[in-house]
Amino acid sequence: MTGWAIELACFVVLGGAALLDYCIGDPPQWVHPVQVMGWGIDRYCRWVWAHKWPGFQEKLAGVGLVVLTVALTVGATLGGLVVAQRIGPAIAVIWETILLASCFAGRSLRRAALEVLEPLQAGDLAQARRVLSQYVGRDTEELSESEVLRAVLETVSENATDGVMAPLFYAFVGAIVGPSPAVWALAYKAASTLDSMVGYRTPPYTHLGWASARLEDGLTWLPCRLVVFSIAVLSGRPRYVWRICCRDAPHDPSPNAGWSECCYAAALGVRMGGVNRYRGMVKVKPQLGDPLRPITPAIIHQALGLTRWCFLTWLALGLLLLGILPG
Repeated sequence: MTGWAIELACFVVLGGAALLDYCIGDPPQWVHPVQVMGWGIDRYCRWVWAHKWPGFQEKLAGVGLVVLTVALTVGATLGGLVVAQRIGPAIAVIWETILLASCFAGRSLRRAALEVLEPLQAGDLAQARRVLSQYVGRDTEELSESEVLRAVLETVSENATDGVMAPLFYAFVGAIVGPSPAVWALAYKAASTLDSMVGYRTPPYTHLGWASARLEDGLTWLPCRLVVFSIAVLSGRPRYVWRICCRDAPHDPSPNAGWSECCYAAALGVRMGGVNRYRGMVKVKPQLGDPLRPITPAIIHQALGLTRWCFLTWLALGLLLLGILPG
């Protein structure tokens, strides 16, 4: 395709994928690329653990897991796009749009939050806890209503970066430098999936997940800081949000999650963090933000609104940039 045709295709793919995620999201009956990645990662981990290798060898195996997962993801995506292109350019654009839409978790994140809020607002705390347990790693059986709300807000604010904004960032990188938005977005999605499955400091992932965690941290660093800047501007109080983030976010052990959560906490005037339990073990997370207001369902809706406006702002600015850059 000529330069202008490629640019037009990128416009259609990016805009179409955003619209597809907004209208449909991820239908549960469809096989999602992350499910395929997860299946492969799980099989690889079982194979490594069966050998009972020492720490250094497990770290090497972890590097191999990263290389294999990302390479297979990129290869499969490119291969599928080549086949689709041979069938016809329109088919290739449609296929890439579907692939890119699968990388955006905006609708899924909203649906998950609302599924917890619905029984909670109906007075069924037990059901809200059960639904929440499907989306968070912490123990939910004994959470109070305020703790359930905090867990939902922390999930919404943390996943806004790695589940919504960072894939969009890398889609635009792919549109600008090539070969395509979907290839870069799915490569990032592979790194994010690796981190969510094995990127833990606790056994049995301590050594095997080390490379996955470091890769995701590095890839998410820049998009996360851009999210902080964007949320600060959208809040109408950019200096305050930035000051609170600089004060509290560095105390979080993650180089990105604390910043992502803290910018939402500051923008909304709430406090996140505190005591959580994971499989019966207590873990104290640093407190982020000032408790100017309690966390309520309305606050969570505001957080979802901030994410949507942030996404639309990036999408508009990115498409404008694509239009300005020479083809």
